[in-house]
Amino acid sequence: MQHRLGPALPWSEITPQRLYLARREFLAGVGATAFATLASGTALGAALTAKPGPFRADDKPTAKEAVTTYNNFYEFGVEKDEPAKNAGTLRTSPWSVVVEGACERPGSYALDDLIKPASLEERLYRHRCVEGWSMVIPWIGVPLASVLQAAGPTPGAKYVAFETLYDTAQMPGQTRRVLEWPYREGLRIDEAMHPLTLLAVGLYGETLPNQNGAPLRLVVPWKYGFKGIKSIVRIKLQDSQPRTAWNVSAPNEYGFYSNVNPDVDHPRWSQKTERRIGEFRRRDTLPFNGYGEQVAELYAGMDLRKFF
Repeated sequence: MQHRLGPALPWSEITPQRLYLARREFLAGVGATAFATLASGTALGAALTAKPGPFRADDKPTAKEAVTTYNNFYEFGVEKDEPAKNAGTLRTSPWSVVVEGACERPGSYALDDLIKPASLEERLYRHRCVEGWSMVIPWIGVPLASVLQAAGPTPGAKYVAFETLYDTAQMPGQTRRVLEWPYREGLRIDEAMHPLTLLAVGLYGETLPNQNGAPLRLVVPWKYGFKGIKSIVRIKLQDSQPRTAWNVSAPNEYGFYSNVNPDVDHPRWSQKTERRIGEFRRRDTLPFNGYGEQVAELYAGMDLRKFF
């Protein structure tokens, strides 16, 4: 089956920039428990040229300034402007990610070993937040599926759990009991393996800013924005549904699936319409954030009011 990778502007209207990241390719299947890496010199300064998407859409990217200054990242403050002001305390290099659980090659891997420079792509995705605002962001990253496949999922891998860094010195917002720390998220394995699901390392042709989830974050465009866990340090494949931060905090308001569904209102506001940042008019909220053609089959037969 061919999957559309979502909406994109004509690529002539997006000026590709270069993303310089220190990345080493990791290769699955070399030894029983480790990935082999190429010599570091082959990947240092790896350059990305944006790859043209196969589809055109009318969506225009949200202004970069808005995307990098209007953020939810409670580890650096609960107001939208606080992460951009406070996230300078986060040290993103060196960075490692633990991959564990139901997989053949568990271990702790440097970020350099998780990302293949040749696989980096730029994708223009819509995003919807539960409070009624939305953005359109050109992300740079790799399909999450490529990382999971390299780890070698075993039959017990039914779900994928993610965890953010927990360090109150670097993330002072974690001293406040607004959520249960560290921040956790999760996907069903088929959601995680879907071609739309991205591990992002950049946006607008540049390395991720701290306030946007540096150095590695999840992007699942048909779900509400809070599913996009930031500053990931742990990925666990497991057979049970993971606990997730907002579902634990307010289960009557935030379900595990968190698919964009205009027919399921948040208890404190309607989800039927949204407003793009930078626009004044409201627009109808689309089921699955407009990605229904690509992902609705994942939920065939499910009651999406019950499993919200």
